[in-house]
Amino acid sequence: DATLEELRWIHTHKTATLLRVAVASGAILAGATPEEVKACEKYALDIGLAFQVADDILDVTASTEDLGKTAAKDLVADKTTYVKLLGLDGAKAEARRLVDEAKEALAPFGDRAAPLIGIADYIIERKN
Repeated sequence: DATLEELRWIHTHKTATLLRVAVASGAILAGATPEEVKACEKYALDIGLAFQVADDILDVTASTEDLGKTAAKDLVADKTTYVKLLGLDGAKAEARRLVDEAKEALAPFGDRAAPLIGIADYIIERKN
């Protein structure tokens, strides 16, 4: 089984990096300063990890019908997940922490960050 550190490494170099490139590219194309790009990258890495944590939570809390894919598939496969390592409440707390940190990274942007903040909230509130 993977450790929590290993699981974070995998998801950082998978989903989170994909989002980091997309968000940083948008920031650069919009004329962001290097500091603003770094803030956007921090946001993207955090929401990428939060997405994976939320996905693990949904795997054990949502129905197959709600998910549109087989529920509890990770549990049946004995896959290492955030829920397996942290428990359901711990995984929920971790997802919330990551989203809070992501939103904090956007503080310098003020109201201009509202769409990205909405995406961060959606990631952990989604039902599928």
